[in-house]
This record gives sequence, C-alpha cells and structure tokens, in this order.
Amino acid sequence: MEALSRRTIVDELENRLRDDIIVGCHPVGSLLPPERELARSYGVTRTTLKHAFGRLVQAGLLETRHGVGTRVRDYLRLGGADLLPVLVRHGSDWLGDVFEVRRTIGALIAERAAVRATPQQVAELHSLLKSVAEADETAAVQLADVEVHRALARATGNRVYLLLTNTLFQAYLPLRAALSRPFIDAQAAHDRLAGVIAAVAAGDPVAAKSEAESYLTATERIMWECLR
Repeated sequence: MEALSRRTIVDELENRLRDDIIVGCHPVGSLLPPERELARSYGVTRTTLKHAFGRLVQAGLLETRHGVGTRVRDYLRLGGADLLPVLVRHGSDWLGDVFEVRRTIGALIAERAAVRATPQQVAELHSLLKSVAEADETAAVQLADVEVHRALARATGNRVYLLLTNTLFQAYLPLRAALSRPFIDAQAAHDRLAGVIAAVAAGDPVAAKSEAESYLTATERIMWECLR
C-alpha cells in the first residue's frame, strides 16, 4: 500500500481537529490536551500535530502560548470573515447565513451602483454580462457571473463593498461545484442577471435593488435545490 504523504496526513488531521472544535468536542476557551497525548489520540506524530495546529492558528480557531499551551479561541467573538469558508464547509446552516447576507449586501450594492456607476463602468458591466452568455461550460459561466458582481461592487466606488463581495464568494467557494445548477444554461444565467445591469445602466436605484433581490433570491433557491 502506498504511504500517505505528510501533506495528506496534515490535511486530514486539520479537518478532524477543525470539526471537533466546531461541534464542541474541544469547547471554546478550553486548553487542548498536551501535545503528546493529543497526537497519540489521533494516531499521528507530534510534528504532524504541530503542522495542523499552525494552520488552525492561522485560521483563527486556536491560539498557542509558550508555557501555557494551545487554547480554543472564541471564534464567534474574535474571528473574522476569513473563517467563513471553514465554517461553510462544516455545515449548511452556515451557508444559509451566508446567503442571507448575500441577498442583503447584493441588493444594496446594486442600488449604490445605479447611483454611482460611471459610463465606463456601465460599459464594463455590459461587456461582462455578455461574457456570461458566451461562456462555453458551467464553471466558466459561474466565474463570469462572479466577475459581474465584482464589477457591480467596484461601481459603487466603495472598496469595502468589493472586499465584502470577495469574502462572500470565498465563503461558498468550497461548495462551488455543488452550487453550479444556476449556471448550467449560459443564456438563462445571462437573462436572470440582465435586469440588474439594465437598471444600473438606467441609473434607477429602486429598480436595481428590486432586480438584484429577485436575482439573488432565484439563484439561492436553485442552489439550495442542488444540495437536497
């Protein structure tokens, strides 16, 4: 039997530790058992354990202090949006939270873009929308759709909206393949989004917000169907 690479073992251990933390096997604020004991319980070496710890510290789930040990962080109080991909990968209830924010922020972005978009940005939106219809396979349609939303965020003139848009896409990136049904038909994907771009181009914030809410609700419903 071919031996697992060290990278693969670290990946598996990281996932198991992460899941154990999120479901409460290692409660928030608690110190993890000593490294030697924990490594033995997971059937890995202390070196592998240290590598996994490093990743989880980077993700914001653990904190390590010399002479004290490794403690589980209160990630809901201290964590940031960069934890969302980890949490969404763990449970669909987190995906529901992401979708709710997606609807709210997406509608607000469209509304602001309708007021602030320059003629050059409107031209870019039309060009990117055309790319959605012209994409030749599902993954390409999905990515083209993402670029339209990034351009909408840029058109608001507010860089925080762009960062929030990036964060939300990163949040459900681990499930992207499972959420691809709205993008199987390139023309249908284009047509769902066309109303948003038309309203932004017309400078009508009320219509842009309404069109965005309709688009986001419709695609969310289809995505949920993918997961059933």
